[in-house]
Amino acid sequence: MRNLSCSVLAVAILIFLAGPGVAQQKMNMPAKSMPGTDMDEVTSKAPYHPGLGELMTAFVQPRHIKLGLAGAAGNWAYAAYELGELRETFDDVGKLILKHGNLDIPQAIAATVTQPMDALDAAIKAKNEAAFTKAYADLTASCNACHQSADHPMIVILVPTVSGTAFPDQDFSPPK
Repeated sequence: MRNLSCSVLAVAILIFLAGPGVAQQKMNMPAKSMPGTDMDEVTSKAPYHPGLGELMTAFVQPRHIKLGLAGAAGNWAYAAYELGELRETFDDVGKLILKHGNLDIPQAIAATVTQPMDALDAAIKAKNEAAFTKAYADLTASCNACHQSADHPMIVILVPTVSGTAFPDQDFSPPK
């Protein structure tokens, strides 16, 4: 049920990020697709502005997980891809959320995750499992330090394990 809720939230955020025109377009469905239901009655015209928590849960956390799983599997090409996506996601978060309480989000992102992501980049390029493991642990610790700074110490991110992965439909092994 939680995965379904996250999927619905992710779709809503993607529609928001695609632009206001997309969110207001009607589907090619009859006006009365179900008895007594009009699409204008069930959709909101209010713009959706995701908060920091939504952006972190819907976009940052899945990229962090996939990066860790790809590195653990030695799939360096995919780890490089996910690291690039994670960098882009952090850039987007810093543009969408400028402040969270007293915390300057773009500055916090730069101060906490830039160095570990640079170390991950070097480890991935060198295909160095030990360096990747250390840099990934440092990135994870940096995430948790940021959560502490944001007065959210209850949010604790861990290094993912393959067993119990949130992505059971994806193979993280390198291509053969």
